[in-house]
Amino acid sequence: MKVTMMAKEYPPYVYGGAGVHLRYLAQELSKIMDVDIRCFGDQNSSADSLKVKGYKGWEALKGKKFSPTLETLSVNLLAQMEEIDSDVVHTHTWYGHFGGLMAKILYDIPFVATCHSLEPLRPWKEDQLGHGYQLSTWTEKIGIESADKVIAVSNLMKQDILKFFNIKPEKIEVIYNGVDLNKWKYTPLNAKLKKEYGIADDYILFVGRPTPQKGMEYLIDAADDIPCQIVLGATGADTKDYEDAMTKKVAKKKNIVWIHKLLKEEEYIQLYSSAKVFVCPSIYEPFGIINLEAMSCKTPVVASATGGILEVVLPEETGILVEPKNSKQIADSVNRLLKDDNLRKKLGENSRARVEKYFSWENIAGQTKKLYEGLIK
Repeated sequence: MKVTMMAKEYPPYVYGGAGVHLRYLAQELSKIMDVDIRCFGDQNSSADSLKVKGYKGWEALKGKKFSPTLETLSVNLLAQMEEIDSDVVHTHTWYGHFGGLMAKILYDIPFVATCHSLEPLRPWKEDQLGHGYQLSTWTEKIGIESADKVIAVSNLMKQDILKFFNIKPEKIEVIYNGVDLNKWKYTPLNAKLKKEYGIADDYILFVGRPTPQKGMEYLIDAADDIPCQIVLGATGADTKDYEDAMTKKVAKKKNIVWIHKLLKEEEYIQLYSSAKVFVCPSIYEPFGIINLEAMSCKTPVVASATGGILEVVLPEETGILVEPKNSKQIADSVNRLLKDDNLRKKLGENSRARVEKYFSWENIAGQTKKLYEGLIK
């Protein structure tokens, strides 16, 4: 069996959860089938069962606010030109869905679309793309509604898909995100990394893109009421305006360290592991793979009670849930954990156990392959 995957992100160009998902899913699937990745970039590699080819958008399309949307469509077009001999095409986010639809038509193969987020629930992207946001929304709609199967990364994501798109419930299957349990495990912060970024002995952590979706401003607003250092591992902003606004906010706080660059995976593992608490203040999160990463490292989570987070973080068992956009609840919950070593340890141990039971990539790859098999004639 062979699958062609189409997506925006794939190593070394990964900035969000969808890219992390595809990296590990592809690696695990390649152990049991052939995998062909077609993505954005200049990648060009071929292993025994995993081939990766990157494509760049047409230069002639640059220069407009809506250009990123047109460039996306150009990559989707280019990805069709190299023969597709797979049994199924599988896309990730609207960045690949149009390519999946074309591959279904041109190569007469089943089309699977995974939804990691939904454009109708990210209206702030109009600031980023202008009317290109209406085009990305339309592209997502025709892709999802034309797919033979749609994968939702959470049950709440499935409900959102049914709300916004004309699709039958039986066409949607819930398959969670996962985490590499052998790699993502408790690993103390080394002295070099600690010194390089001025990280204190006691700190709480945020990791994510500087974007309204991730709600980092609500953690920043809570900083004055949190009696320890706050480390922000935040890079890959959607818009410069938002990043500039957050920079001004942070400048007024004495206890925030902002790491503005993308770190190595092993460095993130260390940051997660030594944090007293991980905070996920997202206002929209279809799944929230960052919470899995923290939980794998035995770090308790304070997270917004929204979207797929509700299926990952169990209140009072693996973390504490707070109202979205509620800085006071964030501060109160963090402080509660800072004061209670036993509770932190209990939540951390429970977190690791939950991830081991439900969120291994081996399990997720098996579910995905089974879905493919159900579509192949």
